[in-house]
Amino acid sequence: MTPDLKRKNLGRGLSALFGDQEPEAAATAPVAVPADTQTGAPLPVTKLPLDLLAPSTLQPRRHFDETALDELSASIAEKGVLQPLLVRPDPNKPGHYEIIAGERRWRASQRAQVHEVPVHVTHLNDTEVLEVALIENLQRQDLTAVEEARGYKRLVEEFGLTQERVADVVGKSRAHVANTMRLLGLPRAVQDLIDAGQLTPGQARPLIGLSDADTVAKLIVKRGLSARQAERLAKGYGRKRRLTVVPKDTDTAALEQSLEQATGYKVNISFDGKGGAVTVNYSSLEQLDDIVRRLSSGGRVKSRADDDTDDMQEAS
Repeated sequence: MTPDLKRKNLGRGLSALFGDQEPEAAATAPVAVPADTQTGAPLPVTKLPLDLLAPSTLQPRRHFDETALDELSASIAEKGVLQPLLVRPDPNKPGHYEIIAGERRWRASQRAQVHEVPVHVTHLNDTEVLEVALIENLQRQDLTAVEEARGYKRLVEEFGLTQERVADVVGKSRAHVANTMRLLGLPRAVQDLIDAGQLTPGQARPLIGLSDADTVAKLIVKRGLSARQAERLAKGYGRKRRLTVVPKDTDTAALEQSLEQATGYKVNISFDGKGGAVTVNYSSLEQLDDIVRRLSSGGRVKSRADDDTDDMQEAS
């Protein structure tokens, strides 16, 4: 059987076979029977004890919703496991099996104190196992963006697939695969926020390559910023960081302090040897109006910290 035909067989009936529907839908859902990737014949159903099954190390999914697991467990306790798991013989442990698809059903069965579950036994290589696991989870939208990125990375780095081939396998665009993999360039603390559902990929992408990305990520979560607002914040924070690392003489620092006392806002003076710029930082039109009023009056006022600076310090 050719690789392309084999891959088509892998995808046959995935949405029904791997659906793990909600308990209400599972009771009436038709069960698709996967085909053997070598012969094309339907795989028989057999039953195996839970203790002979174990999650695959190739499974990209790491997070399971506890409430959903409890609901599925209650359904299994009442009706049993309606959809067989897809497993393969464990290559490192004779007599045991590795779960390719259905780990959620296996976990819920343990909670329901079920001793054995129905399975389809297939023989897939490591690349095919990872492909099936990705397709299964992406169809259900169960993977976080970071889990998805890790799966793509393994296909590229461990199994030698190109990004174009990965995109073809999972039914996504190459741009989607590339942009998702870029999330792995974020600090682990930011990746954890994405895994926890507190930060979206759109909010996180502007932080790639930014120093102190975890600090800015906390601000985005705290303020509930949109992706566009997060991008503006990241750009502004990047500019502030670049300015503050430039060494300044005592005269320039004294001038900045004097202007900050006059305006009540953070002031930066930059100089390139011929000319320069004076920057007064504000975060709203009301603050801009306030700056104009203070400069026009020429009077000294009590210093007021810039809102963004306060929040940055608080999140650090």
